[in-house]
Amino acid sequence: MSNSLQPLLDAIDAAPEGPQVCAIFDFDGTIISGYSAIAFIREQMRRGDVSAREFLELASAMTNFGLGNLGFSGMMAITTQFMRGIEEQAYVELGEDLFTKQIARLVYPESRALINAHRAKGHTIAIISSATPYQVEPAAADLGIENVLCTQLEVEDGLFTGNVVRPTCFGQGKVDAAEVLADGVGGDLDESFFYSDSTDDQLLLERVGHPVALNPSDKLRAVARDNNWPSASFGSRGRPTLGQFIRSVAATVSLVPTFAAGLPIYALTGSRRQATNFSLSLFAETASALINLDLRVTGEENLWKARPAVFVFNHQSKADVVIGAKLLRRDMAGVGKKEIKKMPVIGKVLELGGVVMIDRKNAASAIEAMAPLVDAMRNEGKSVALAPEGTRTVSPNLAPFKKGAFHLAIQAGVPMVPVVIRNAGDVAPKGDFVFRPATVEVEVLEPVDTSDWSAETIDEHVREVRNLFLRTLGQPEEPAPATKKQPAPRKKKTAAKRRAKSTAQQPAKAGTTRKATAKKAPAKKAAAKAKRKAAPKTASKASSKTRTKTPAKARPKARPKNPGA
Repeated sequence: MSNSLQPLLDAIDAAPEGPQVCAIFDFDGTIISGYSAIAFIREQMRRGDVSAREFLELASAMTNFGLGNLGFSGMMAITTQFMRGIEEQAYVELGEDLFTKQIARLVYPESRALINAHRAKGHTIAIISSATPYQVEPAAADLGIENVLCTQLEVEDGLFTGNVVRPTCFGQGKVDAAEVLADGVGGDLDESFFYSDSTDDQLLLERVGHPVALNPSDKLRAVARDNNWPSASFGSRGRPTLGQFIRSVAATVSLVPTFAAGLPIYALTGSRRQATNFSLSLFAETASALINLDLRVTGEENLWKARPAVFVFNHQSKADVVIGAKLLRRDMAGVGKKEIKKMPVIGKVLELGGVVMIDRKNAASAIEAMAPLVDAMRNEGKSVALAPEGTRTVSPNLAPFKKGAFHLAIQAGVPMVPVVIRNAGDVAPKGDFVFRPATVEVEVLEPVDTSDWSAETIDEHVREVRNLFLRTLGQPEEPAPATKKQPAPRKKKTAAKRRAKSTAQQPAKAGTTRKATAKKAPAKKAAAKAKRKAAPKTASKASSKTRTKTPAKARPKARPKNPGA
C-alpha cells in the first residue's frame, strides 16, 4: 500500500475511541476510483434503457454541471427524467450486479484500510454521497458500513416518478446530513473525520475537525495545501501505467518458459516430479519479481509440518497462483477450472504439469476428475492446493465453502492446512488483468487432523475450518446450526395419528379453521399439489408485485439514517 497511508492511520490511532467520533467518507473518487455513474450509464445504454437522444441530454447536463453552468439539483432533475416509470427494484438489482462485476474492483484497498482502522476504534462510519443509493449501498454493505446518506429518487408504487427528493445530498445538504448523523450518536463534528476528493465537498471539509483530501483533484490539493489539511493519493486502482501492463503480460506468460526450463531436467533424470518442482519454484520467483510482489508470511513452518496435505486458501485474485507457488514450491498436484484448458499454450503446459481440470458446475464430474489426486497423495506423497470458495471473491469477505477439498482430505487420509491470504486483491482484484506492486500478508495455520472425519459429519468440519479463516481475518464467525427439537419420547402415536396431527397443524387458508380433521387431509393434499404446480408460473410476478408496492412517501421515512432524503 501507499506510504502516504500511514500518517492517516496514525491520526486515526491518536483519535478518541467510541461512536461519538464520526468517520465520514465521500464515495466516488474517494472510496472507489472513478465514478460509479459511468458504469450505470454504460450498462443502461447496453440494455437499451437509455436512447441516443437521452444519452446526449445526460452528457449535456453533466457537462454543464462540470462547467458550473448548472447546479447539482438541476442536473439531477434532468438526468432522472428518463427513469420515469421504471421499477425501483430493477435498479436495486442493477446496482448489486454492477458492484459485483465492475465497481468492487475499483475500491481502493487503502480506503478499505482506513475504514477498518476507524472500525477498530469503535467510530461511527458513514458514507455521505451525492450519488444515489443504487450506486452506493452495495459497496457500503460489502464494506460493513450501515450509515448511508445520499441523494434519493422519488418512488410511487414501486416506480420512479422521474423526480428527485429534495434537498439533495450535495454541498450544504452534506453538511446537514452530517449534523443529523452526529446528533444521532451523541457526537460532535469538531472531533470527526471527513474524507473527500473534490472541492464540491469543501463546506463539509471545513466543518469537521479532521478534514482529509483523499485522492484529491488539483483544485482540492491546492485548497488542502493552503489549509494544511492532510492529503494522500493512491495508485493502487485506476488506470495502470504502461510499465505495470508490460510487467503483467510478462508475469502471465512466464509460466511457459519456466516450465520449458524443466524439460532438460526431465530429459536427463527421467523424473517428471523433479522437473516440475524446479519449474514451479522458478515460476514463483520469476513472476513475483515481475509483479513486484512481497509476501509477509506468519506460520511458515506449518507449510512443512504435515505433507502430503490438502492446502486450502481463500481466493481473491489471480495473483493467488503466484502466491501459492511461492509458498508451496514442490511436490504439488494442481486443480484448475476446465476453462483454463482452452487457453492457448498455457492450458497445455498446466495439463502436462499434472493440473487436473474440473467442471465446477458438475459436482459428480468434479469428484470423479479428482480421483487421480487421491492416488497422487496416497502413492506419490504429493499435496494439493484448493480454494474451497470455488471462485475468486470480489472483496476480502469470505464466501461460503464448497465440500470438494474436504472430501478429498477424507479420501486421501491427509491433514488439511488453512492458508489465510489477507489482501491478494491489492495485487489484482477480480476482473483486473494488470498486477500491481503490493505487500501481501499471509498466515498459515496449524494443520488440521482429519483422521476422524467422515462424510456424515462433513458439514461440521466445513464450518469449523471456515471459522478458522473468519477468525483470522477478523470477520464474524458462522454459528452452529440450530439443533432440531426432538419429539417427546413418552408419547407414542400411530402413523395415522401422526399424519392427522401434521395435517391439522398446516396454516389455515382464508375462510377455514386450523382444526382440520384427518378426513379432510386428502382434499388439502390435492389443493396443495395443485398450488405447487401453479407456483412456478406465478411466484415471480407475485414477488415482484410485493416488492414494488411501497408508497413513495413512505420510502424516505423508512430510511431514518438518510437525511439526504
